[in-house]
Amino acid sequence: MRSIPRTETFPAHTPAVSQVFTTVLSHGPLTRLEVARRAGLSAAAVTKAVRPLMEAGYLAEGADQDAPPALGRPANLVRVDGGRALFIGVKVTGDEIIGVLADLCCRIRVARHVPLTDHDPKAVLASIADLAQELRTVADDLGIRVLGLGLAVSGDVDRGEGVVRYSPFLEWRDVPLAELAAMTTGLPVTVDNDVRALTVAEQWFGAGAGLTDFAVVTVGAGIGCGLVVHGQVVAGAHGVAGEIGHVVVDPAGPLCHCGNRGCVEAIAGDAAIVARVREVTGVQVADTSEAVALAHRGDAGAREVYARAGEAIGRGIATVVNLFGPERVIISGEGLAAYDLFAEQIRDSFAAAAFGSAARCDVQTRPLPFDEWARGAAATAIQSFIRAAD
Repeated sequence: MRSIPRTETFPAHTPAVSQVFTTVLSHGPLTRLEVARRAGLSAAAVTKAVRPLMEAGYLAEGADQDAPPALGRPANLVRVDGGRALFIGVKVTGDEIIGVLADLCCRIRVARHVPLTDHDPKAVLASIADLAQELRTVADDLGIRVLGLGLAVSGDVDRGEGVVRYSPFLEWRDVPLAELAAMTTGLPVTVDNDVRALTVAEQWFGAGAGLTDFAVVTVGAGIGCGLVVHGQVVAGAHGVAGEIGHVVVDPAGPLCHCGNRGCVEAIAGDAAIVARVREVTGVQVADTSEAVALAHRGDAGAREVYARAGEAIGRGIATVVNLFGPERVIISGEGLAAYDLFAEQIRDSFAAAAFGSAARCDVQTRPLPFDEWARGAAATAIQSFIRAAD
């Protein structure tokens, strides 16, 4: 919920304007004919939509200088002017805050990492405000205005209300983060689940661009999933769509923090893996990096733990594919550092559990640093800015 008025609004007076802009944003530069084809609009509708965007400086048009020499004039291409505005994206983890300053094309201009030692919402808000101010100072030096702030937090997040309903890693319940952050920063604020934010970035700028149905599965501290169905990021009626981390794959398995047994996250989450490696091997590994190292040294017990984790992840992915039928599943997250230890098990258990032609789904890995998660938060701020006028 935004508690302050915008100082600048996007000139989207019709849905077609937003549609044309997001088409160019995701696939441009494009000729007007290509924009019309991709957006499913007439050439006249594209011309009408492009005009206010060019007048306001959000789109520019010019000849394609990289085109090979040919008879006649080179085709004019429409592109987004990335330097027209800047947006701040912030990803909050259990131990640090990552902030990025991104342009309108969601290209990271500056990235900052700040340690987080206190999970109290007031302390976190103070750190976010300081980081936002630092990034706004950089923007001022560039002479470009910051038009929005996106915040990405793990857990149950109600984007429409801007409320973090429950974040297990931060131990937050019902924190009105968007309203509080808007008051402390003076910026329009969008708050979303971190995996959904990453999914928005992948939809517009990454491996999901051009796809109407795909999923992003993240492995690491938690097991998350972002869904795009018919071109829309799905949150569900209660904001928790895609929670494959809490799909039960072994009813007799270990207890999960959600109260159930045998959830994917209770088997394949970082904490679960570390605890199980200690139990099986007797080696008191301190964290996932030591667990991975032990497995890479050939310890049979540690390798078996990772194999079991891969089986659980593969079955979780198969559940998503069987239910939603995405064209592609993108696996990402910090847990990919151990991917070689469970890749085969993910593939095999997915193939075994996927129904019929669902097994043809393109499952690919995409390692992304935490800066990219903050970029996802910036993408949600860009999305909110573009759609505010719809």
